[in-house]
Amino acid sequence: MAHITTDQVWQEVEKQLFAVLGMVTASGEARTAGIVYVVHQRKLYISSLKTAWKIRHIRANPSVSLTIPIHKQIPLLPWIKIPAATITFSGRARILEPSDLPPEVVKPLFRGMTISPETSPPFAVIEVTPAGDFITYGVGVPLLTMRDPQKARGRVAVA
Repeated sequence: MAHITTDQVWQEVEKQLFAVLGMVTASGEARTAGIVYVVHQRKLYISSLKTAWKIRHIRANPSVSLTIPIHKQIPLLPWIKIPAATITFSGRARILEPSDLPPEVVKPLFRGMTISPETSPPFAVIEVTPAGDFITYGVGVPLLTMRDPQKARGRVAVA
């Protein structure tokens, strides 16, 4: 098993910006969506239109999971395909208004868009608080070690 720390995993989470959000519909069906996120005080923030189906699903069931893929490649040999490393965790989500958040979240989340009471009505923000453990694969290990699943896997508490 990979020897990693909670801080190492959080550093990797903060370096990335794309993840796959897993949720459950009101009728119990699994759904996923690719999302862009920002991290603030060990919570993840995702912007969305208020009318998006992910907002409806999270309102019905706030239990979510996130998987963050981390691109890997061999230096000087980028044409050789390497599976992505991953960080996966579960958490609780809640729906917020952009006005509920500090500027240090809103500005990077909306990538420079001006968000004001006049422009923000169509937008909501999903706040995800991780819970339990981070499950990792290929994080904090050399590329060759990723060939051995026992050595490439890791597990560490989110807090």
